[in-house]
Amino acid sequence: PIREAERYLENAREILSTKAEKQDDLYHDSKYVKMAGNTAWNGVLVALDAVLHVSENLKKDQRLSFNDFENALAKRDRKMPGYFRAAYDILHKSMGYDGVQEYKVVQAGIERAKMLVDWSDKHYVE
Repeated sequence: PIREAERYLENAREILSTKAEKQDDLYHDSKYVKMAGNTAWNGVLVALDAVLHVSENLKKDQRLSFNDFENALAKRDRKMPGYFRAAYDILHKSMGYDGVQEYKVVQAGIERAKMLVDWSDKHYVE
């Protein structure tokens, strides 16, 4: 699952570099920024679920929620919920919904996603 999460991040980077049309400090096609944000966010969730096993504790037909991940992270590492919230705000909300076009914001989101996937990789046990 960690390799799959890394693949999600690589796909997000590829979408940004080949389709979002960066000029100066802006991406010009918000459609692809949204796509990249959602792709990276899904990679974060895949990686964290591999470590935290959040999906295993769900009832039948229950969906994973932000709070499920946040609570599981808080039990494992007190600092991680803050990083998780930051990734959520940038990747899912700002990029995924709003299509923010500011290069530095997008890069901060990708860096935060990488940090969470790397953390998951260190804590992953097969």
